[in-house]
Amino acid sequence: MKKILVSSSFLFCTLLAAPPMHAQESVEVLIRENGAERQESIELPKSMTYPLDSLLTDWKAKNYIDLGKDCSTSTENPLFSDSVYIDRLSRMPTVMEMPYNEIVRKFIDMYAGRLRNQVAFMLSACNFYMPIFEEALDTYGLPLELKYLPIIESALNPSAVSRAGACGLWQFMLNTGKMYGLESNSLVDERRDPIKATWAAARYLKDMYDIYKDWNLVIAAYNCGPGTINKAIRRAGGKTDYWEIYNFLPKETRGYVPAFIAANYVMTYYCKHNICPMETNIPDATDTVQVSRNLHFEQIADVCGIGLDEIKSLNPQFKKSIIPGESKPQTLRLPVNYISTFIDSQDTIYAHRSDELFKNRRTVAVSDTRATARSGRATATAGKGNATYHKIRNGETLSTIAQRYGVTVNQLKSWNGLRNSKISAGKQLKIYK
Repeated sequence: MKKILVSSSFLFCTLLAAPPMHAQESVEVLIRENGAERQESIELPKSMTYPLDSLLTDWKAKNYIDLGKDCSTSTENPLFSDSVYIDRLSRMPTVMEMPYNEIVRKFIDMYAGRLRNQVAFMLSACNFYMPIFEEALDTYGLPLELKYLPIIESALNPSAVSRAGACGLWQFMLNTGKMYGLESNSLVDERRDPIKATWAAARYLKDMYDIYKDWNLVIAAYNCGPGTINKAIRRAGGKTDYWEIYNFLPKETRGYVPAFIAANYVMTYYCKHNICPMETNIPDATDTVQVSRNLHFEQIADVCGIGLDEIKSLNPQFKKSIIPGESKPQTLRLPVNYISTFIDSQDTIYAHRSDELFKNRRTVAVSDTRATARSGRATATAGKGNATYHKIRNGETLSTIAQRYGVTVNQLKSWNGLRNSKISAGKQLKIYK
């Protein structure tokens, strides 16, 4: 059986001139197997590289998380023995296997140490999203500990976008999202909708479990795709245990399951590590209305008096602040106390600044530019008498021909529709005298 050791240092690989959000970090791993040793790096999930400032830019966070009342999370992180971690993990009421090893320990240390302020944020952001996650997971009969998967995927940042193009809380790729009913086009991206994306993720996780019958493999497949997991299983001789196929997985997936286990641990035992959730106020209740005409967020904001940022936060699936209701009915989410205002003022809202905000034309007239040009040439030659035709000889240029007939080079070009001064022997030029 292989033994995996994790060094105490981290490698920080930051691209030059790249913003901090793109910093990549990895953990150096020493793998001993059959008397041999090899060293490699485990890439950290991108969510573990997000600075706290980037997480607090979300509208919900800015308006409902009170940084002044974060109960002063201590900087001191108590150290515990391996036996304590093993005991705590075993006591967690989970269906999914939560084993302990040095890799899991390293990820726990990261969450409870360097990332403790991010954990304090995520604990408070749970108030926004956990009821949504738990409802969908419970409906499909899935383990509720999967509600912490978006912590690994996005750090509960609804605006998160990966380098590969995955986006939203659940980091759906475009094609996978479409397979599970999430609409994506130039105006709408339902991968950004916390509710629709959560229900799609629950269906996807259920389908993956029906294939693998092992939750650690399901989690790994969620990260790198079932095709990559199937290749790893084949290369491992058909073994279907995550830790047995570990060496055949991509670097970013090798740390994915340990990070998920560590996230479950720290979200359960944060108090043991002197981490306190940031103070969270209860968001306003919301409700939805159906929109069957094209509508712009600014029309709603102007007439109903709702802040534009609030509308955007409640409806993140609309990429350009436009609701394309004419293509098919769309769902608009608003604070519940504005629903009646919207319904009573619909005609006014749709008419407000519509010409200014919707500039795409329904029909256009095609101008007959070629006919106009021909007409212009005919006008230019009118009254100049009959045309003379000159056959171009070898060596002749427009300049020598113009001098011969007492006209200008530009006239020759205009009469014959020439764009430049190149002429070919044997061709005929039309000359008006």
